[in-house]
Amino acid sequence: MSKRIDIQKTYKLFIGGKFPRTESGRYIKWTDIKETTVVNICRGSRKDFRNAMVSARGAVSGWSSRTAYNRAQILYRIGEMLEGRKDQFMAELTLQGLSKKQAENEISQSIDRLIYYAGWADKFQQVFSRVNPVSLPYFNFTVPEATGVVAAIAPDDSSLLGLVSIIAPVIAGGNSIVILASESFPLCSITFAEVLHSSDVPDGVVNILTGYRNELIEHFSSHMDVNAIIYCGDNSDDKKLVETNAALNVKHVIHFPNQDWAKNLHQSPYHILKCQETKTTWHPIGV
Repeated sequence: MSKRIDIQKTYKLFIGGKFPRTESGRYIKWTDIKETTVVNICRGSRKDFRNAMVSARGAVSGWSSRTAYNRAQILYRIGEMLEGRKDQFMAELTLQGLSKKQAENEISQSIDRLIYYAGWADKFQQVFSRVNPVSLPYFNFTVPEATGVVAAIAPDDSSLLGLVSIIAPVIAGGNSIVILASESFPLCSITFAEVLHSSDVPDGVVNILTGYRNELIEHFSSHMDVNAIIYCGDNSDDKKLVETNAALNVKHVIHFPNQDWAKNLHQSPYHILKCQETKTTWHPIGV
């Protein structure tokens, strides 16, 4: 009997709750550090990004109108599902060059980060809202509300933890997101999309693309339906491009330079606030 050939995983995009191949038919041949394992990764295109944006825009109103408690439940569910798939992520992280101990730490910290933001999802509004003193017969309330659709360039030096650290606070605040995964370490991004797919996250709330950063950053930053953009990295040319294109429709720019995402200082309710707009309401007294 001939030796059985293992079924190799196909790494696709994650758009609108589905796993399409890139519309361009292009792919990236990714190899591990020993250059022994070859995986084909979808090379996302401008059309893929536009499709993801349509999906994210369609999802944001329903997601932002859900109760904060329900969003917290779903974030907690993502953490539960990730906990149950540790072995798969262990295999991918070690394939990408991490030691077994490093991979275990990254998975544990990713789960803990999801639970952290699940805890904050129904509390940050109370912390950052306020009643403003006015000398007129009105109540004056200031509350944070979701920005809308967020485009994000994930950290290139982190496979899973960096991705989770960007997505979790964005969706905890009621936004939808289109994120470009790490170009150097892309494997965990689509596997994490499979976790999202089975975690009650509504279709279109999270959309994950893989591809070349220098090819897609122009489209991420210039799209006129993006409300905020997150850029992770220290490339001065990329930073200038993002800031220049963001000015076209006054996108909110959030910049995270290269940093150690494993440190607890990189989790904070203020990361949720970065993708929130401040809304002030006047209400007459006695009405």
